Amino acid sequence: MSTSCFSRGCKGMIAKRIQAGLQRQGFAVGDLLKFADGDFGGKTHAAVQALQGARGLPATGIVDAPTWQQLTPEPMPSLFERCLQVTAAFEGHGFGLAKGNFDGAGITWGVIGFTLSNREIQVLLATAEVQSPGILARCMGALTAEWRAVTVLTLTQQVAWAHAMSSGSSRQSLPAVWLLAFEKLGNEEVVKRFQMQRAYGRYFVPSAASAATLGLASELGIALAFDVHVQNGGFKPDAFTLAAALPAATPEAVRRQKLAACAAGSARPQYRADVLSRKNTLATGQGGVHGGSYTLSAWGLGEDAAA
Repeated sequence: MSTSCFSRGCKGMIAKRIQAGLQRQGFAVGDLLKFADGDFGGKTHAAVQALQGARGLPATGIVDAPTWQQLTPEPMPSLFERCLQVTAAFEGHGFGLAKGNFDGAGITWGVIGFTLSNREIQVLLATAEVQSPGILARCMGALTAEWRAVTVLTLTQQVAWAHAMSSGSSRQSLPAVWLLAFEKLGNEEVVKRFQMQRAYGRYFVPSAASAATLGLASELGIALAFDVHVQNGGFKPDAFTLAAALPAATPEAVRRQKLAACAAGSARPQYRADVLSRKNTLATGQGGVHGGSYTLSAWGLGEDAAA
């Protein structure tokens, strides 16, 4: 049974759901738009304490299961949702943020950084158009014809098109009109749903299978495996060789750190330090990533056995 809970430092879609629940219950503080920013900070902590005090719960400011039930009739966030929230924070992406050709992927967009080079963006938007006809024209406007023309080109030509309109020293920037179009698309509920479904089917399910083979059974172990599948395309063969060679009695925390180092070692040299800090944060439950400090118990992830 998971004992996951959420507290100060948690950011993202679950934090927004907590804030929305507090608002519905009348416990929001300050500017409502600024309050519901997906950042579980001091104001959210105080609002949670106020709700807990009013409902006869210990005023810890921590959203545990009894407090969650006071916020919403929805079930506590699943392990997938918790893993996704952390990896999305590491990626620096919301549902609508797009980046240019900084890493050879053409365009990177969405909650976990779906890419043009892997045809993920094309598939997501084509699926959304089938489900909600006219969504491309509504969000892309005059750019719709260009997008349709690009998506029938070869993949090499599509990446070249994205590269040509990427700018900045690292080519992360895209023209404002394209950034706005992708932001609008990402904020469409149908597109959010398809992004979540693809993150689950393409990344989370395979990562759970990898975790089982590697001897990772905790929430942190699954979170590490998921992040490796998202950022690194999955574990490389040497990770499975390493795991198989470890004594059966090896504590999982040690196993996670060795696999984290293995994942970083297989990354491109220029990214290894970044990958290692990110993977070690998941392996140990705390650390720094891209200048941010993370304590993953606040994000609902710990040593509990994964459900």
